[in-house]
Amino acid sequence: MSDYIVSARKYRPTNFNSVVGQSALTTTLKNAIATGKLAHAYLFCGPRGVGKTTSARIFAKTINCLTPNESGEACDHCESCVAFNEGRSYNIHELDAASNNSVDDIRELIDQVQIPPQVGRYKVFIIDEVHMLSQAAFNAFLKTLEEPPAHAIFILATTEKHKILPTILSRCQIYDFNRMEVGDTVRHLQHVADQEGIQYEEAALNVIARKADGGMRDALSIFDQVASFTGGNITYQATIDNLNVLDYDYYFAVTDHLLKGEIPESMMKLNEILSKGFEGGHFMSGLAAHFRDLLVSRDAQTLPLLEVAETVRQQYAEQAQRCSPRFLYRALKLCNDCDMAYRAAPNKRLLVELTLIQVAQILQEDEAVGSGRRPKKCLLPIFQLAPTTAVSAAQHRQVQPSAAPQVSSAMPSGTVPASPASSPLPSAGGQSSPAALQPSASTPAANAQPSAGAYASAQSQFNRSRLQTVSLTRRSQATQAQNADASANEATAAGLAGQQSPVTPAEKRHEPFTLEQLRYQWLRFANELPPKQGAESGRLKIMLPELKENCLVEAMVENSAAANYLRQVLPALTQYLRQGLRNDDIVVNFVVNTAVNVKPRAFSPREIYQEMLKKNEAFRQLAVNLRLEVL
Repeated sequence: MSDYIVSARKYRPTNFNSVVGQSALTTTLKNAIATGKLAHAYLFCGPRGVGKTTSARIFAKTINCLTPNESGEACDHCESCVAFNEGRSYNIHELDAASNNSVDDIRELIDQVQIPPQVGRYKVFIIDEVHMLSQAAFNAFLKTLEEPPAHAIFILATTEKHKILPTILSRCQIYDFNRMEVGDTVRHLQHVADQEGIQYEEAALNVIARKADGGMRDALSIFDQVASFTGGNITYQATIDNLNVLDYDYYFAVTDHLLKGEIPESMMKLNEILSKGFEGGHFMSGLAAHFRDLLVSRDAQTLPLLEVAETVRQQYAEQAQRCSPRFLYRALKLCNDCDMAYRAAPNKRLLVELTLIQVAQILQEDEAVGSGRRPKKCLLPIFQLAPTTAVSAAQHRQVQPSAAPQVSSAMPSGTVPASPASSPLPSAGGQSSPAALQPSASTPAANAQPSAGAYASAQSQFNRSRLQTVSLTRRSQATQAQNADASANEATAAGLAGQQSPVTPAEKRHEPFTLEQLRYQWLRFANELPPKQGAESGRLKIMLPELKENCLVEAMVENSAAANYLRQVLPALTQYLRQGLRNDDIVVNFVVNTAVNVKPRAFSPREIYQEMLKKNEAFRQLAVNLRLEVL
């Protein structure tokens, strides 16, 4: 039992070839040794557990080897190598700067530098955690570090390079060690497991490597922990139980629910995760990483960025095909916003739940469309409405006459416009209200089309009504009231359908309209264009159409190319205006603006000075006499 050595010490590399994940640095050091171009000071910096001190020891051992082999490695048989392996070499001195950081410790080190080596060519001084030295110790070390004896080589190791004085950095060759990649860590763990006779699953080693976060020492420590827990049979399930990490299956299941819009199921899965002791912020970070892995799984070019086991790659590839890039982009943005706001949120669970609701509604059809380019930021109802409401709404759409006035999308759902031809309709209470549904006889025909102000008011009312989401704890009284309103709307629609007479397609409409109504319908058409016609939409929005005689609508464009470009949407625009303004005589024409408007440009001080010299002779004489110049 006393002879047991942890894997991080037992399998510590003894030569450059056995160093994992730092091939570029080890090759550079081997070439420097082979060519004899050794610097007097090196700085090894990087995260913890990536091989800084190990590489420094191998470097010190190799440069003092008496008979190096052909590959530039130490022989492990000469007197210097044997002394180093047995820990009794006087040519290598290690100083822990975390506990020996005073000026006296550095002065003692400087005294040892003056003594030449007994065996070998160099004395190597390895100072670990050098950033812990005090300011006075750094200053005392400067002169010796800059001009040491020919036999002295300093190797400084640190995890925080930014804490070291610039004067120290300028005297060293700096080597930045990288974090261990997951693949390299997994291969080294497989080698250790094979040497120790431990059975393992590759997915379990992948979890250990990701948990280590790029540190080989941490990975080996976790490996020993899991091996003790499982009794030498490292399985995936035992690993996640021992390390208390979230399984891939949780993220796959949550993503499936979100893709289907199943918000209640997502809430229950979140509750299961929280009940196991995981923080909501940890879950959101893992979900964001899962979305990132799905994103890189969609393209073969980015597939190498997916650092998971081969057994899990197929699951990522299958789910990635069901996720659109737009869904993944917006989901990553929402998860990142939640992660940043998590610490400051007073109700952290509610923040996570709201984020899941927003992600689940990305693929749902957003009915509250604003400018036609992107949906408004609102939460849709979580649960479906009552069946009676849906049936009445469908019946309401079916009973509309084919040529009846179209209800503007800016009006609240369920509102029926009044028509001069319509008869009194029953109110919600069962009584007729002709005054409320029939226009006055004195009302001119032009007022049948609402003004822009009325449309704006209706639009505001529509937005407020659509933004009201269905509560999770809806009371039965609210449900009954909604069913009553749906029945009233159904009755109103049925009455309208029974009283209005259909209009034949041959009848043409000639209702008058105002310039404000024309521009309002023009802007509505521009807003409702699809995103792929964004250029046409932008041009139409900045135009101000003019109403001429005989219902001729003219819009000025800057050149003939723009006119030809906009004529692609001319038929659709004409039909839209005729339908919205109820006038089939409307004709739209794009007119090229032939007026040449040359905007006066701003003159520089030198140009103003030259113009004044040309136009004012007295000023020119004054400038010559005084030798004026404009800088």
